[in-house]
Amino acid sequence: MGQRNARAAGHLQRPGTTKTLGGTGGQALRRTVLPGGLRVVTEPVAGVRSASVGLWVGVGSRDEKRVQAGSAHYLEHLLFKGTQKRTAVDIAEQMDAVGGELNAFTNKEHTCFYAHVLDEDLSLAVDLICDVVFDAVNAASDVETERGVVLEEISMRDDDPEDVLHELFTTAVLGDHPLGRSVLGSEESIEGMTRARVHGFYRRSYQLPNMVLAVSGNVDHRTVLRLVRKTLGQRLDGEIEPAAPRAGRARLPKQDSLVLRTDDTEQAHLLLGCRGLDRHDPRRFVLGVLNAALGGGMSSRLFQEVREQRGLAYSVYSATTAFADAGLFCVYAGCQPNRLGDVVDVIREVLAEVAEHGLTEAEVARGRGQLRGALVLGLEDTASRMVRIGKSELNYGRHLSVEQTLDRIAEVTADDVAQLAGDLLRRPLTATVVGPYADRAALPDQLHRLNRKDATT
Repeated sequence: MGQRNARAAGHLQRPGTTKTLGGTGGQALRRTVLPGGLRVVTEPVAGVRSASVGLWVGVGSRDEKRVQAGSAHYLEHLLFKGTQKRTAVDIAEQMDAVGGELNAFTNKEHTCFYAHVLDEDLSLAVDLICDVVFDAVNAASDVETERGVVLEEISMRDDDPEDVLHELFTTAVLGDHPLGRSVLGSEESIEGMTRARVHGFYRRSYQLPNMVLAVSGNVDHRTVLRLVRKTLGQRLDGEIEPAAPRAGRARLPKQDSLVLRTDDTEQAHLLLGCRGLDRHDPRRFVLGVLNAALGGGMSSRLFQEVREQRGLAYSVYSATTAFADAGLFCVYAGCQPNRLGDVVDVIREVLAEVAEHGLTEAEVARGRGQLRGALVLGLEDTASRMVRIGKSELNYGRHLSVEQTLDRIAEVTADDVAQLAGDLLRRPLTATVVGPYADRAALPDQLHRLNRKDATT
């Protein structure tokens, strides 16, 4: 099986070839590696009249030097400001004229430019996305205009305590590693952004071998290839192999145990967690079940203990984040400031109990069911399908079918969950808090003794 998967990996496929990755006939998932190293992956979907197109670039905020912080996101904004043949208004008007959506997002490891249109407007979607990504002007005047926009986006994030909390937690756990920095950059780095800096980042990072064009909906693979070849023309040149997926083990500094951001909020906002699993870890499906059963829904252990039985918080959940070489696991709760100590106690008790004894068979079954339902329901949306195949190609260079994924979820046992919980939930904890506390000394004692052996007694 390993050799078969290796031969199917996108970065090992020769330029100029096409492979069928799953399905049959008109519903087959196909990948073509074009000259220059661009991968085109399509997934036809029966019974729909839409098409979703995403051009994925394997570059994000983790690829920035400190002085470049925020460049990937800044560039995402800038590329929509105009190309060699279209103004920003032209781009917006042409997509609005067909009732479609054209947008983009940046995270720590990749950037995606996407469009959602009627199937008959597929050619426009491909042309617009390729024009924006490959022929942007990146004018100095636009760099100045977008500076104000990005600074406003940073201010908007800073006005949301939960967004601030997640930024603080990521930095506290991952430290000064590039993964620990904000995707948006800092006010200082954005104020210092220049056309030379952001355009240099663009020229170095936006290369065909590091890109995937993913298309899902009422589409035909050969038609998509024809449109891409017509649009990119001479750029598709050379026997260049696609870039391999990111992998390895991040070298992380020591994590902080307690971080406070003082803010005049009505609630105290808490994130409590630890380093998790990277996305290549074979236990990632077990982690998905553990996370769903522990804090993924109204029947979850944390929701029942913190909210339903004790009434300590309105919102409580657990979450995971997986990067190529690192990961995060955390529990969120929002509560009255004078109840924060009690909330920490209950969360710690739940984590300690699950670390020691695992979850019940019924809880694990519900966790599997949550993952199964989320996966299958998401398949009804062509945009979700496009994201699924685009991320799979960029992150792994291979694809699990829906049936294979469901099988992997079904294989997770209560023993698997208990074994992982015993490892993960005993790792050193980090707490980040946003709330009306003057300083760290004003925080409840439970937060100051998180990693002591007597913390839950």
